Amino acid sequence: MRRSLIAAALTAAFLFPAIGSAKTFKWTSQGDILTLDPHSQNEGLNIAANLWVYDPLLAYNDKFEVVPSLAVSWEQVNPSLWRFKLRPNVKFHDGSAFTADDVVFSIKRAMAPSSQFKSYVAGISDVKAIDPLTVEIATAGPNPVLLRQLPSLGIMSKAWAEKNNATLPQDFNKKEESYAARHAMGTGPYILKTREVDIKTTYAENPNWWGKPTKTGNVTEIIYTPIKQNATRTAALLSGEVDFVLDPPAQDLDRLRKQVKVIDGNENRTIYFAMDVKSPELKYSNIKGKNPMQDVRVREALYRSIDIEAIKKSVMRGMSLPTGAMISPQVHGYSDAMGKRVPYDVEKAKALLKEAGYENNLEFTLDCPNNRYINDEAICQAVVAMWARAGVKAKLNAMPRATFFPKIANGDFSVYLFGWGVPTFDAYYTLESLIRSKGEGAAGAFNYGGYSNPKVDALIDAVKTEVDDAKRTAMIREAFTIHAKEFGTIPLHDQVIPWAMKKNVEIVHQPNNRPVVERITIK
Repeated sequence: MRRSLIAAALTAAFLFPAIGSAKTFKWTSQGDILTLDPHSQNEGLNIAANLWVYDPLLAYNDKFEVVPSLAVSWEQVNPSLWRFKLRPNVKFHDGSAFTADDVVFSIKRAMAPSSQFKSYVAGISDVKAIDPLTVEIATAGPNPVLLRQLPSLGIMSKAWAEKNNATLPQDFNKKEESYAARHAMGTGPYILKTREVDIKTTYAENPNWWGKPTKTGNVTEIIYTPIKQNATRTAALLSGEVDFVLDPPAQDLDRLRKQVKVIDGNENRTIYFAMDVKSPELKYSNIKGKNPMQDVRVREALYRSIDIEAIKKSVMRGMSLPTGAMISPQVHGYSDAMGKRVPYDVEKAKALLKEAGYENNLEFTLDCPNNRYINDEAICQAVVAMWARAGVKAKLNAMPRATFFPKIANGDFSVYLFGWGVPTFDAYYTLESLIRSKGEGAAGAFNYGGYSNPKVDALIDAVKTEVDDAKRTAMIREAFTIHAKEFGTIPLHDQVIPWAMKKNVEIVHQPNNRPVVERITIK
């Protein structure tokens, strides 16, 4: 079936002309941008920052409908081939022309072994330039979510990358340095001015941006300053030092609501624990010669001994949605049945551990970031105490996200806390990345714990190409059901995200927790 989407029919991406005078947007959150390489680190803040510089082929509007960006129209030539017409007369920040060769280069770059963006090119078998403004993307069978994979994938200049020896993505997990990690040059609405790691990053408006005539906001300069301490972030907003806080501390929200503007919304991000179920011997454990996490009774015991309502009340101050699912309600494939948690029952947990042979004798480490998710370290502290009541001794190992992510990716853990958003708003993204067995490309790319079930793998592979929505949804739910029964991970809650800002800031809350600066107005 041939489908075509023409740019003229999708002008909803830009609704109003820019208003007001030029403004500087000063904002903060608890951690710094990890890398400026747009295909290196698949992490929410990183993607948001890189998309100010690097335009994608397609974008989302405020309703999360797919709209044109560097591609102005697209059509499905056959079930496994898409053709994209590119926007003419687009210039990179250095004045060079944007062409189809840059798209081909960027998509293939995202497929490289060092890239963490394989989830956004999953299912793509080839990409080629037909002419300077036409690109064809071939897929390995029908791909029902291809268009929703592309809005997170920034397009680089092939010539700039070649000139600066940056043709391959920075290998963040190996702590590799590269030119693209500290410099940026795209076609996007903002140009990188200065980069001081862990101190400040500054961007200036791109005066030649193709979208400027229909830009809805008035921000001409962005100053991002990471502030780790909760109290200091709150004080910076109340004093006027910053205009916007992405992650206001839950304990300060009542005070902030009285003095500034706070808008709330559910994020499509699930916070969960993953366990090493692959290693023959569990690292950092007192149990030698075997891996207790390979016993489903142990995993169930860890799940049942977590009082999620106590975490919601005392740690999250009500700003969380407890869940038993690995996807949030906004994601295609979710059901209320999936979201129902296994009941909290510490006595049942103790019985399961005793049955498995680990009564009061199981020790391991819990790795946790301390500047990535809302109250991440506090969540881990609470769970360590809860596990202790069941007779499990977990040693908390909290660290900054820049250290945490490479450590976990390299398999150096017993159990860890993680958060997973779904930028495609489709469950396949989670199934392929977190739950499928480790394979080529995106398969199991973030399944660091090593969960594996051949039946689940077969269902995920079928979901990848199934175009019948009812059949596809049924397979999604079956895969998640099997995984849940095996306690492959321990879901905790979906984040409820409050954004705090000065009263003169106008912004639309985004469930992917990414401020779209070109749509922000400062009065």
